[in-house]
Amino acid sequence: MSFYICMAKFLKYTQSKFVTTSEMAEEKAIKTKNNEPAEPEKVSAQDTVNEKKTHTSEKKDAGTENDGKKKSHHKTKKDKQAEKIQKLNEKLEEISDKHLRLQAEFDNYRRRTLKEKADLIKSGGESVLAGLLPVIDDFDRALESMKDIEDENPVKQGLLLIFNKLKEFLKQNNVKEIEALNQEFNCDYHEAVTKIPAASEDLKGKNVDVIQKGYTLNEKVIRFAKVVVGE
Repeated sequence: MSFYICMAKFLKYTQSKFVTTSEMAEEKAIKTKNNEPAEPEKVSAQDTVNEKKTHTSEKKDAGTENDGKKKSHHKTKKDKQAEKIQKLNEKLEEISDKHLRLQAEFDNYRRRTLKEKADLIKSGGESVLAGLLPVIDDFDRALESMKDIEDENPVKQGLLLIFNKLKEFLKQNNVKEIEALNQEFNCDYHEAVTKIPAASEDLKGKNVDVIQKGYTLNEKVIRFAKVVVGE
C-alpha cells in the first residue's frame, strides 16, 4: 500500500517537473522569436506608384506655396514702389506750387519796384519844386501891387523877367497850376477855407475866390488850392 502511494507521489512530481520545463522552454522560444529581426515587408508595385504620386504631389504643393510667397513678395515690392512714386509726385506738385507762388510774388515785387522807381524819377525833385512855390506866390503879390505902374518901369520889367523864367522852369519840370477860380469845388484839388453867399445862382458850389494857388507835379497834387466857396 505504501509502495503505491510512493509511486503516485513520484509520478505527480515528475509530471509537474515536466510541465515546468515545457513552460520554460516555451517561454524561451517566445522570447527568442521576439528578439529575431522582423521579416521585411514586401512592397508591391502599386504601393511604389502611390508613393511616387504622393511625393510628386507634395513637391507640387511646396512649389505652389513658394510661388505664392514669391508673388506676395513681388506684390509687396510693387506696392512699395507705387507708394514711393506717389509720394514723389506729391512732393513735385508741392515744389511746383511753391515755385509758381514765388515767381508770382517776384513779378509783383518787380512791377511794384519799377513803379516806385518811375514815381521817384518823376517826383524826385518834389521837395525842391514845392519849396519854390512860396517864391512864386511872392512874385504874384509883388506884380499885383505893381499893376498900376507902367510896363516900361525897369523894376517891373525885371520882376516880370524873373517871374516868367521861374514859371518856365516849373513848366519844364511838369509843375502845373491848378485852375480853381469859378470852377466847381473838387476836394481832390481844392481846399475850402470858408464859404460866402454866392452873388448869383451860377456861382453856388463854385470857387468864388482863390486865396492861394495850387500846383500839381506829374498829375500829383503837391499843394492844394485854397479857395472860398459860394453857397
